[in-house]
Amino acid sequence: MNMLLTISWRNIWRHPARSGVLLGAIVAGLWAGIMVSALTNGWVKQRFDNMILEELTHVQIHHPDFLAERESEMYLRKADDLMHFLEQDDRVRSFTPRTLSDAMIQSPLTSSGVQIRGIDIHREPRTTTFHENLTQGEYLDVGMRNPILLGEQLAKKLNVGIGNRVVLSFQDLDNHITSGSFNITGLFRTASNPYDERHVFVRSDDLNALLTDRIIRHEIAILLHDESVSNALAADLNREFDGIAAETWYELSPELRYITDMGGSMTFYIMVVIMLALAFGILNTMLMAIFERMRELGMLMAVGMSKVRIFLMIMLESVILTLTGAVAGLFIAHISVNFLARKGLDMTSVGGESMAEFGYDAVVYPIAVTGDYITTILLVTCTAILAAVYPAIKALRLNPTDVIKG
Repeated sequence: MNMLLTISWRNIWRHPARSGVLLGAIVAGLWAGIMVSALTNGWVKQRFDNMILEELTHVQIHHPDFLAERESEMYLRKADDLMHFLEQDDRVRSFTPRTLSDAMIQSPLTSSGVQIRGIDIHREPRTTTFHENLTQGEYLDVGMRNPILLGEQLAKKLNVGIGNRVVLSFQDLDNHITSGSFNITGLFRTASNPYDERHVFVRSDDLNALLTDRIIRHEIAILLHDESVSNALAADLNREFDGIAAETWYELSPELRYITDMGGSMTFYIMVVIMLALAFGILNTMLMAIFERMRELGMLMAVGMSKVRIFLMIMLESVILTLTGAVAGLFIAHISVNFLARKGLDMTSVGGESMAEFGYDAVVYPIAVTGDYITTILLVTCTAILAAVYPAIKALRLNPTDVIKG
């Protein structure tokens, strides 16, 4: 075997230019594949974290018809009992109740449709990271009557800023139109421009005062210690309480469900394309090598080298050449991913800012785990072996006498 390895290595470098071109293609292809995969993973994780930690959380509880109808009277009748249950459950990291309503927001210049989120100013910061998105002004815990937070996109559309007033108009619990004047105390910006333009945040107590004469909750958002128990907690809540719908993030967000399900598939498809290109490159290189060395291979057979050894030698040449390029490509990719994971890749200059229209960050932090590298090495090895089978069989069909005479 040592002799075969030595011969195979020397055969590879008989034509350094040809072997070098293939090695370069392998290195570039695998580097590009890992980088695209890592960027996709980073985008998916950032989107997932943004949605889960800023708003959606792992589990939400609503009236069974609220998400479809969004009527004010569809509130949680047993909100206090639900919160007591959650306080006793060790799976729950934190939770926050919310009062919700659809409304029209008016400024002296124009108006727009929005969704009002009335939040508990103490529980919300312990459950979500939304407060970290403030870019100007102060949070809702200021000592001011009816404070409100607007997205930068919405403030620009309404031509208002901190210190200005806006009017919210919506239906109260008796289906009467009610209005309230709110003072803008802060502006926020998330990774999603559409979200910023459609949502405003007020104190739950202020919104309740306009909706009805009592405290009502339309939503309870729950953050867990371990996301994997979200299905179990939702099932327990639905079994324990009547008249509610406890749903996980997977059920609540079709978008998030799609991108998490497709994340792994994207990596697979990218690597399949790279492996196909790699297979044709190996096949072409090895066939050229066989045709150039027909006389040499015939001599080896004539002096007694078995066909098994000939087969193994050609297979080893393919595998050694491919693995050499693969190791170099993965090493460069590993360095690139680690560097960008710390610094981030700013896509703004190439139109990345438009990603905010779809809720994705313009600055991406690539992610590649050990399994990605191991899987890639295995795929490359299998590709090299399969691509070398035909050239090896071609060599075995040589007739030593005919080759030597020729």
